[in-house]
Amino acid sequence: MMNEKHSSVCYIFREGAFSPVREAKPFRNDFCLDLFQYKGAVYEGRTGLHLCPLQEFPLLTFNTFTPMTKNTKSFALPLAFIGVMFFSLGFALGINSVLVPVLKGSLEISSAESYLIIAATFIPFLIFGYPAGLTIKKIGYKRTMVLSFLMFAIAFGLFIPSASYESFPLFLLASFISGTANAYLQAAVNPYITILGPIDSAAKRISIMGICNKLAWPIPPLFLAFLIGKEVTDITVADLFLPFYVIIAAFIALGIIAYMAPLPEVKAVGEDDSEEAAEACPYAAKKTSIWQFPHLLLGCLALFLYVGVETVSLGTLVDYATSLHLENAAMYAWIAPIGIVIGYICGIIFIPKYMSQATALKICSVLAIIGSVLVVLTPADISIYFISFMALGCSLMWPALWPLAMADLGKFTKSGSSLLIMAMAGGAVIPTLFGYLKDISDIQKAYWICLPCFLFILYYGVAGYKIRTK
Repeated sequence: MMNEKHSSVCYIFREGAFSPVREAKPFRNDFCLDLFQYKGAVYEGRTGLHLCPLQEFPLLTFNTFTPMTKNTKSFALPLAFIGVMFFSLGFALGINSVLVPVLKGSLEISSAESYLIIAATFIPFLIFGYPAGLTIKKIGYKRTMVLSFLMFAIAFGLFIPSASYESFPLFLLASFISGTANAYLQAAVNPYITILGPIDSAAKRISIMGICNKLAWPIPPLFLAFLIGKEVTDITVADLFLPFYVIIAAFIALGIIAYMAPLPEVKAVGEDDSEEAAEACPYAAKKTSIWQFPHLLLGCLALFLYVGVETVSLGTLVDYATSLHLENAAMYAWIAPIGIVIGYICGIIFIPKYMSQATALKICSVLAIIGSVLVVLTPADISIYFISFMALGCSLMWPALWPLAMADLGKFTKSGSSLLIMAMAGGAVIPTLFGYLKDISDIQKAYWICLPCFLFILYYGVAGYKIRTK
């Protein structure tokens, strides 16, 4: 927001708008980035985003970059690195879509028991969501990302003896460690991409990352089928050794890449516990606890339900196709991701230029409600395709829910992020209930569990996110 002459009148982005400030000291770093100094802090010149306290500025001289603007080329590289990380998150979760039917067939366990694999992956979000936030505070976003990839490597290393001994408890433990790694990486990359630029365009950035994430979900069935040389329906636990060795090597390589990646530390507006932070976010400055933000707490519940139903839509397709005795069951894993990616593309195009994040959430909730009803009520061999419609509704829920819930948190930003990460435990609860409903009825009727979840998310998009206290 600085003009070409480096005027002393600059703009600070706060609470979704730009506020003019005077007596700012403009300057340009070694990489020709327009910056300015104001009240002991360094701000980016064109966006007005807070970068760091002035005393930490020397740390930025090499890795400094600006958020996404038409004039910014340096943003592409950090965005690419974060995109790779989102892809790895989706790939690690997509493994479950293969393990559920494979373990059910090889170990002769019930559907409810097989879906415990998904539960074991998501329970760590509840346990480690807050510790992950503390870790980020201690070592920063970047080092937390590196740590998570090392944990992924350990988890998939444990999958090897799990397959060797055909031990279901060991599979659950390996999935738990993988989920822990996922929780730490989610805790780092999601707030990072949210505060990387203006809050009103956060959904656009998250949508871009979401495409990377959701396109990774259907890859594991095809990846395993290719390496093993069998159809997914014919894979047994004895076939899993080679794929897991390859995955371990990939995650070690990603850890090295994350360590070397030019990713600077960033902070949300008002995140510092200081006079300047209080001025930047006065709503949060009046609060003494994270529990005093009703829009955040309702957002956590909405996110809990969303992660659960999205996991159902993404993680049950191979099982559903297998139950219907459809050929090439692995190919059906693409139904939901295609719907989600279409939604993400719409988010990139329309948010925030043509619609707000709240509007996107309302539209997607209605689409998901319609899709979930059609999945249950249409003939089974047709209903599997309507999961794509339900997934289309899910698409912009995450990009919209996250910034809506994190709005106006100020100094509580990292704590709020930790609660949202903990809410991802919905991915453990809802799919497990789905597996139980499948055992007592059938898999098609089990999709009824999605309807009340989408109804609450619709409420949050209409009214829940607006609730504020004095």
